[in-house]
Amino acid sequence: MLPDVPAVAEFVQAYVASGWIGIGAPKGTPAAIIDRLNSNIAAGLADPQLKARIKGLGADPMPMTPTQFEALMGDETA
Repeated sequence: MLPDVPAVAEFVQAYVASGWIGIGAPKGTPAAIIDRLNSNIAAGLADPQLKARIKGLGADPMPMTPTQFEALMGDETA
């Protein structure tokens, strides 16, 4: 869209950009609710049609446990 503007990687050595999308719940949400949400979201992400749609948008579905997601958020924001 901006042919005369260089890409960041052209002037910042080892530049890498990535993003992710996740779903959170308010602090204090009961574990049973978190588990149910996680189970239903994982089931949705396992659906071949939804998985294909997400991949078609250039993303990779990565279902994970709440603990894994918390670690990802911590690693990515550190």
